[in-house]
Amino acid sequence: MARAFGFICRASLASMCLLSTLFGQTAKHPSESASGLLEQFESTTVFWEQFLVAKRIVALHDTSVLPHLELWLRCEDMRRRGNAVFIFARLGDDRGFQVIKAILEDRSTIRAVFEIDSAGHPSPRQQIRADRYYAAHLFGDLRDMRAVPILIPVLKDEEVKLIVPWSLEEIGDASAISALIEALASVYEIAATISAMI
Repeated sequence: MARAFGFICRASLASMCLLSTLFGQTAKHPSESASGLLEQFESTTVFWEQFLVAKRIVALHDTSVLPHLELWLRCEDMRRRGNAVFIFARLGDDRGFQVIKAILEDRSTIRAVFEIDSAGHPSPRQQIRADRYYAAHLFGDLRDMRAVPILIPVLKDEEVKLIVPWSLEEIGDASAISALIEALASVYEIAATISAMI
């Protein structure tokens, strides 16, 4: 059991590192305008592709985009909402951080459901898991120390425990080390996570 958990945790961390590397490619193209990127953000339907556009918007350091994104603060698709609030948070608007926190804490089944179970039916339970997982991932991308006391209590939460160590590692706050030691199952996972934080 511990070996299986260790493998899953390492695989999850590896995939998150790969995604982070891909998501981290935010070089500003000289011809990119805020209006063009906003149009691209609004028309992109795949949430992870939309996140790449969000990172390019953030790279502009242009807070004038925020009023154009306010409707996204109430988007039914929590992951796409998360992409918009990531922009808010990175551009210094605290509403972004607060909405990501609310998504992570939201376990209500009253939500738009896009996840499908093995029988082909909409699955609110899977949607909650996916939305909360993505919110925890966004906290890692934000690298905001305020997320540490929010993430530590969910280190053992079944829905997000595979992404929270990565997020804490990305934030890099040493105050999370003792909680990580307690939550992670194997010596390898502990050593790899802590060495990346130091």
